[in-house]
Amino acid sequence: MANHPEDQEIIDLFNQGGASLEKAFGILVAKYGETLYSQIRRITKNHELTNDVLQNVLIKIFQNLAKFNQDSALYTWMYRIARNETLNYLEKEKRRSGIDMDDSMIEILAGHNGLDNLTEQEIWDSLQAAIAILPEKQALVFQLKYFDEMKYSEISKKLNTSEGALKASFHHAKQKIQEFLLNRLNL
Repeated sequence: MANHPEDQEIIDLFNQGGASLEKAFGILVAKYGETLYSQIRRITKNHELTNDVLQNVLIKIFQNLAKFNQDSALYTWMYRIARNETLNYLEKEKRRSGIDMDDSMIEILAGHNGLDNLTEQEIWDSLQAAIAILPEKQALVFQLKYFDEMKYSEISKKLNTSEGALKASFHHAKQKIQEFLLNRLNL
């Protein structure tokens, strides 16, 4: 899959090594830093944690950019790293502190009486578990469309994928999430 010209510039500069590494990293952070921050913040719901995770994500991206094989868009590859690093970081923090770190309320299957008996954390954990079982592309499209409220045309440009394919991915993701939640929450 072809990358956007700016992405290819980042990859080319990185592969040149030397002083070009710093320039490549600067372009990458300028282009994707805010988007990665938003993605991580959606999961952590905490500014300080988000900054810690983002720093880890950027380091991991920088350390592994040479291994990027360009079979997907650069952002898709970075999204996977950010998602995995965030979930791993939260799991480590949860074990270390022994407390739940996310008290946000997520509305799913609105109006269903079975949800009244669940805590906010149980609902959030179930939604995150449902997203985690999705194939990477479906999870990414769902996150961008549902949480970031991006239009299909914006997602299409970002991922270099047709709008039709994105609509299908989002539809399948919603179906899988709904099925997972209905089964997991015994609704």
